[in-house]
Amino acid sequence: STMRERKTTDPLHSSTDLSEGKEKFRLKQEVGLISGVSLIAGTMIGSGIFMSPEWVLHHMGNPASSLLIWAACGLLAMFGALSYAELGTIIKESGGEYIYILRIFGSFPAFLFAYTSVILVRPAGLAAVCLSFAEYAIAPFYPGCSSPQVAVKCTAAACILILTIINCLNVRLATSVMNIFTAAKLLALLVIVVGGLVLLAKGQTQSFQNGFQGTSAGIGAVGVAFYQGLWSYDGWNNLNYVTEELKKPEVTLPRALMIAIPLVTCLYLLVNVSYLAAMTPSELLSSGAVAVTWGDKVLGSWAWLISLSVALSTFGSSNGTFFSGGRVCYIAAREGHMPDILSMAHVRCLTPSPALLFTSAMSLIMIVSGSFTSIVNFFSFMAWLFYGMTISGLLYLKIKKPELPRSYKVPIIIPIIVLMAAVYLVLAPIIDQPQIEILYIVLFIFSGIIFYFPLVRFKYHPRFLQRVTLHLQLLLEVAPTTKDTN
Repeated sequence: STMRERKTTDPLHSSTDLSEGKEKFRLKQEVGLISGVSLIAGTMIGSGIFMSPEWVLHHMGNPASSLLIWAACGLLAMFGALSYAELGTIIKESGGEYIYILRIFGSFPAFLFAYTSVILVRPAGLAAVCLSFAEYAIAPFYPGCSSPQVAVKCTAAACILILTIINCLNVRLATSVMNIFTAAKLLALLVIVVGGLVLLAKGQTQSFQNGFQGTSAGIGAVGVAFYQGLWSYDGWNNLNYVTEELKKPEVTLPRALMIAIPLVTCLYLLVNVSYLAAMTPSELLSSGAVAVTWGDKVLGSWAWLISLSVALSTFGSSNGTFFSGGRVCYIAAREGHMPDILSMAHVRCLTPSPALLFTSAMSLIMIVSGSFTSIVNFFSFMAWLFYGMTISGLLYLKIKKPELPRSYKVPIIIPIIVLMAAVYLVLAPIIDQPQIEILYIVLFIFSGIIFYFPLVRFKYHPRFLQRVTLHLQLLLEVAPTTKDTN
């Protein structure tokens, strides 16, 4: 059938191997500690740190409170990641929020998450990062004027196609690209940090005098400032999407999180200090691209290095987003919530190529119709809605099923703090400044009901789809895979 039937068991205690006694065909365990750190840090450090600082400052009103927001965002990302680390050692399956919601709350909410994430959220996020890559990559070819939108969108589309080829060919190739680009972007951020420290040593501290003057105190303004900051930290949960591809996941998952997120948080704070050392708050607010303005002021004729660094950074980030986003589609299909073809892997490359191709196609549609600035708040609202649901699932397991084996335990106060933050981030913008777009988002999520009941609940599978699946399987050279729950 085109949608897989799954036997209902208690998946937290056992996992039925459907190919018992046969040769197992599954994705390779290629992701070690260094690649894990690169996947997290490489996805987190994208376009956000080069584009969001002015918006955080705009909503908070002064430098000191904006730095507090950046620190709080890092702490919240760390708390969220530690909570996910425990979930990842209880439920040792790939798929992140999707698989946790499925195992804890059941099929219907998991389907709504997969439907929303696979069709809208992940492709939109990938499209946004690729569009920002394109903006910086072609900017040197159009000095003194804005780049034509056709050129930007074509470059972004080319970026997605290149990423598709890399990720479909080989997992090791994809992780090598992540490692190289993560090293390049860390070097770029270190240049900005060192430049800022030199400026501070020379006494350029005027931006930090009366730092809290004019702080914005509205709950909506603080919530939107958090959205902008958290966009820059998005990716802290990416390793949970590839748990089955980790070497020794019970050790690698918590260690990689504890290395990557504090590293990124420290860098972000130092980079923001460097921006404020080089520019006054008013200059920073009027800058269209903060990092480029910083480069013009500090590096002079070498300012082009910053544009190059941002392009490298966003390409590396989009690779990490694509790598993990394709896995959500693949795992959802393997559990019977997406067409069966998307749960298959290439017989030689051992990559989930149909899921990656589908994610690529949806992202290309988003690029044609969307723009970077229209996505951040919408993306964060959706993300924190499902983060909150996932964290509430962890609290349920900690209270109701403490006997479940786990190699790592997070203190219960940490997921409680994350859940409270998620509730605030979802409700604050609605209460402060209700927007019609949020209603559209909620309607889209629940439109999944139209597909869930006939296709998943009652397993109505049109015969022609079975023939389509067979032809696609032959064309793409793919086969069904088995789980590896370690």
